Amino acid sequence: MSSDDYRRVNHANWEARVPLHTGAGGYDLDAFRADPAHLSGTVAFDRPRLGDIAGLDVVHLQCHIGTDTLSLARLGARVTGLDFSGSALAAARELFAECGAEGTFVEADVYEATEVLGRERFDLVYTGVGALCWLPRIREWAQVVAGLLRPGGGLFVRDGHPVLFSLDDERGDGVLSIEHPYFETPEGVRFETKQSYVDHEGEIEWPTTIEFNHGLAEIITAVLDAGMQLTAIEEHDSTPWCALPGLMEEHTPHEWRLVDRPERVPMSFTLQAVRPA
Repeated sequence: MSSDDYRRVNHANWEARVPLHTGAGGYDLDAFRADPAHLSGTVAFDRPRLGDIAGLDVVHLQCHIGTDTLSLARLGARVTGLDFSGSALAAARELFAECGAEGTFVEADVYEATEVLGRERFDLVYTGVGALCWLPRIREWAQVVAGLLRPGGGLFVRDGHPVLFSLDDERGDGVLSIEHPYFETPEGVRFETKQSYVDHEGEIEWPTTIEFNHGLAEIITAVLDAGMQLTAIEEHDSTPWCALPGLMEEHTPHEWRLVDRPERVPMSFTLQAVRPA
C-alpha cells in the first residue's frame, strides 16, 4: 500500500456514506432543525466532561456532516470543522445555515490541519467517536493537535476503545475473539463493509475501507511526547453506536453496551489533555 492508498480508499467510502447519513435513517438532522437546543447524543454524553466551552475557539477534526460541530456551537463555542470529504462539508454547511448557526468548515486532511488553519489558533481540539481509526500515524496526529492549540489550550477525545476495534464478531456464536491488531500497524486492515452504522436501504456504493488501530498506551504516549499533559483518562462500557450488532442493546439514549456481561470489554474511552501555558 502506498502512502496515499488509505486516503484514496477511505475518501471514496466516506463520500459514499454522506447521502446515507443525511437520509431518513441517518443522523436525525430534523431534530437539529426543529429544536435549537438539541445536541447530538455524542456531545450530550461528553458535556459533563467538556465543562463550559462558551466563548472558546474550538476546532473539530474529522467533523463529517457537522452534527457534533453544531452541538459544540450550541454550547457557545466558536467552531471550525475540518474534514477531507467535500460532500460531508457541504452537508455540514447546509445544516448550519438551516439552523441559523455560525461555523467555518475547511476541506483538508487531518495531517495538514496546522498548514491550512494556522498554528496556536484554538482553545480546544475536539475529536469525536470513530475518528482515530482512519489515521495511520497517531504520533503525527498528536503533533498536529499540539500545533493547533494555544498555550493553555486543551484536547478532548472520545473514541472507540482499541480493544473493541480488535474484536471479531462474525463467528455467529456470540463469542468475541481478538482477531485484528490492537497496536498500530503501518499497513492497517482492509475491510469490506456494505452497510454503514445508520439505518439505510441498499449498500454503500464504495464498501472498502483501510483502518488503523492504536493501543491506548500508544495514544497516551503520543499525546505526552507532543508536549501535552494528560488531565483525564476514562474507559466506558458503552459506545454511541451499535458496534456489535446482535450482541448489544441501547442501555441509555444513544449509548449501546453488551447485553451479556458488559463489564468484560471496554467499549470507548475519553482522554483529555492540555498544552501547558
